[in-house]
Amino acid sequence: MEKILDIIDSIAHEKGLSPDSVKEALKTAFIQTAKRLINEDFAFDAEIDDVTKTIRVYQTITVVDDDDDDHLYTEEGDVNQGYISLSRAKEEVDPDVEVGDEFQIEHDIEGFGRTAAMTLHREIEFHIQRLVENELYNKYKEKIGTIASGRVTRVDGKQNTYIEMDEVRAVLPMKSRIKGESFRVGDVVRAVVRRVNIDRVNGIQIELSRTSPKFLEELLALEVPEIKDGMVVIEKSARIPGERAKIALFSTHPQVDPVGATVGVKGVRINAVSDELLGESIDCIEYTTVPELFVARAMSPAIISSVVIEATENEQEQDKAVVTLPSDQKSKAIGKSGINIRLASMLTGYTIELVEQDGAKAVIEGETPAEEQKEDISSLEALFK
Repeated sequence: MEKILDIIDSIAHEKGLSPDSVKEALKTAFIQTAKRLINEDFAFDAEIDDVTKTIRVYQTITVVDDDDDDHLYTEEGDVNQGYISLSRAKEEVDPDVEVGDEFQIEHDIEGFGRTAAMTLHREIEFHIQRLVENELYNKYKEKIGTIASGRVTRVDGKQNTYIEMDEVRAVLPMKSRIKGESFRVGDVVRAVVRRVNIDRVNGIQIELSRTSPKFLEELLALEVPEIKDGMVVIEKSARIPGERAKIALFSTHPQVDPVGATVGVKGVRINAVSDELLGESIDCIEYTTVPELFVARAMSPAIISSVVIEATENEQEQDKAVVTLPSDQKSKAIGKSGINIRLASMLTGYTIELVEQDGAKAVIEGETPAEEQKEDISSLEALFK
């Protein structure tokens, strides 16, 4: 097929693909066309001549023993064109040929007329489309967990929002929208890439989310230069979308306050993120590797007297954090509809049990030495004064 490869550069340029990948796609299209026109079971290969800009299709023939009827004949008793007997090969091909050798015969696809042209056209379209989808899949797979933006093109009856992003369309399911928000056609929406799938039927599918904790983290990275530069690290985060969130931060620089840098002057940075999340309240706490202190900080704004971590024997269950606190702090610890204690549990990974303090003395149990217990209590008191 003369000069068919003249289209390679134009396809590569138009679709944003590499010429080499387009060449491979065309070779595959020619091979599949030969299989459809000649025989699905035959072994074909395609060879591209960059000088003459032609592509030739070859069938591979394998030499077998004269009495190897399993290969020389099909189950219906017909001659199998994919194999040739040793004696016939010596006579027709090369007298020095041996069993197991392979040679190729060329097939002229053009000789099959209009049927071949239509089949080849469909195969080229199919393989170029698969190539484009694979390129997009690899591109957006690397963007999982990052923010993407686009314009709303449609909202279906189930309130799933379809968003045009560059060369693809993504979907923001209703379950991944913040409670109370709605979108109209033409709105510009930001969300985090949650999942990227590809299949032969539906092609590439991109799912977005505005309820994922990762969306909060990425928004903070956009607003807080210290987070983007790595001087402040978001260790953990937890959200109840549209209502409240908690983030645990630590600083990699001794002179940078992680909470202060994230909140910003007069709260300007954290408020900008909160506005994007429909007024979601965001609590910033300083992360620590001391679990008791981390749990106490996560229970903010409640003032905690002590925390004891109890390990569970069942690996399927979370370890328990027994939190002792004054009775007047219990409502703050629980929060409206239990939101504060739920977020603290999500952030720390512990099941939290509240125990009202009996008198002024808190009983601390566990393996922490007495002196360290006193230091921890002092730290907790100083933290929340």
